[in-house]
Amino acid sequence: MTERLYYADSYLRRFEATVLESLAWRARPAIVLSRSAFYPTGGGQPHDTGYLQNLPVVEVVEREADKAVIHILKKELPHLAAGDTLTGEVDWPRRFDHMQQHTGQHILSRAAEQLWDAATVGFHLGAKASTIDLNRAPLTAEQLDRLEDEANHIVFENRPVTASFVGQEELDALPLRKPPTVSGPVRIVEVRDFDWSPCGGTHVSAAGEVGLIKIVGAERRGSETRLEFLCGTRALMDYRLKNRNLLDLASCLSVGYWELPEAVERLEKEARTQRKAARAAQDRLLDFEAQLLVSQAEALGEFLLVKQVFQDRSLEKVKHLALKLSQQHGCVALLGLAGDKGHLVFAAPPSSGHDLRPILGQACAVIEGGGGGRPHLSQGGGPIGETEAIQKALDIAAQCLFVSSQ
Repeated sequence: MTERLYYADSYLRRFEATVLESLAWRARPAIVLSRSAFYPTGGGQPHDTGYLQNLPVVEVVEREADKAVIHILKKELPHLAAGDTLTGEVDWPRRFDHMQQHTGQHILSRAAEQLWDAATVGFHLGAKASTIDLNRAPLTAEQLDRLEDEANHIVFENRPVTASFVGQEELDALPLRKPPTVSGPVRIVEVRDFDWSPCGGTHVSAAGEVGLIKIVGAERRGSETRLEFLCGTRALMDYRLKNRNLLDLASCLSVGYWELPEAVERLEKEARTQRKAARAAQDRLLDFEAQLLVSQAEALGEFLLVKQVFQDRSLEKVKHLALKLSQQHGCVALLGLAGDKGHLVFAAPPSSGHDLRPILGQACAVIEGGGGGRPHLSQGGGPIGETEAIQKALDIAAQCLFVSSQ
């Protein structure tokens, strides 16, 4: 079994060890060492990365059979044999980041338990943010603020953080936040006079090193709440980005950042007014266009037939025009939209007696597509969007209508 050096010293960056085994782990070169400072994935915490003899260690896992630590390498080390001595170096920025997030999680989880007897039932330390799942919901904004305050109070007090293996007798006397999942001596991480948790992860030695603990998201999941949080350097980077964006936005609007809520509300109100005016103007333009098309329409029995191909407009506007022609002007409208793909929209007054669906099917065959809808409003499309093909499809539909009207 590999001696895990990070148990005694999470700050150890360089070490020497003897090669016990060279192997292929899931088709990748890997090494087992007599001792290692590399943390393997587990307990919600990702693995360390770093180097062995200047060769990148890309993943670290625990072999379930014998608890050996498997160091997976980017490529195979040449001339390697059991008994050789290697130098290892842990990627310190990644390690310290994990230490900040993991210790911060312990503090945040304990604070939630003290405030509301809310247990942490899930933890994930992600590459950009971390989450805990609490068995309590919902949590208000005021409660989240209080949770942050309680957690950061422990950080600001800079309470010592220690880790040690204890036996069953001592374990029974500790106010553990959660029961251990292993037997035998159990490693307990303690935030002095605040939290005692069974944990095999890496942690800072004093709560102040966690830095700011910031909850950046809360999502209710049934009877649970998932909190997304950032600690230390991650919280600083998040604040820096958001502060820069806030100031840039305030500068664009020529207001102070404290005036942004009112400025955004004012802009949104103006935008709603402008959207309403634009819709009214577009509707008037469609009225004018409909009248123009009616003036050029062909007779189709007691009704008029409008046939038109459009480009450079939305399908929704074409559909709106078709409805206006059929409902307000009593026309049978055969409208097409040319472009990267072809679209057809057919509409008719219910009193016309026409079922447009079979006619649409014949027209869509021209553009190698299909469609459907109701008897008096149908639409379809196909991959062929050239104007000539759309026009041909409309001509076939019109011919079918003339035949059925006779």
